[in-house]
Amino acid sequence: MFYGAVVWDPWLIVAQIVCLQCLYYLTLGIFLAILVGTRVSKMSLVYFFDYAIVTASTVTGWCVIASIFLSSVAGAGYLLYLIERAKKCLDFSATLYIIHLFICIIYGGWPSSITWWVVNITAFAVMALLGEYLCMRRELREIPISRYRSSV
Repeated sequence: MFYGAVVWDPWLIVAQIVCLQCLYYLTLGIFLAILVGTRVSKMSLVYFFDYAIVTASTVTGWCVIASIFLSSVAGAGYLLYLIERAKKCLDFSATLYIIHLFICIIYGGWPSSITWWVVNITAFAVMALLGEYLCMRRELREIPISRYRSSV
């Protein structure tokens, strides 16, 4: 979609980062609404950005963890269509999760939960590696030229 020329284009990079971040949070919100929204009386930004909610000791915490992982899988698909280059997937995934870390720090302070770190680092790895795999498969596809060959 945004795949452009080889020249360095900072506006393209910023647009890709903004699009990827927005799509990630939209997807996370949908999964949180489906998995967590049925368990709690009121949804809030706490489920997005508070590190204390990401816990393995409650069913709601497990639903938040599942939402984060499902969003990272969807994020790999977004990398396939927005970034389109396997060598850029790690950079854009890292940027997404670093921005997420800064938002979490602003919202609720430094994440002191080991569970939060394990979940987010694992989700980052899933998004980066799956995104690279998907982009590599697309890059390595054969170009069909059979219809352009003349009959011999």
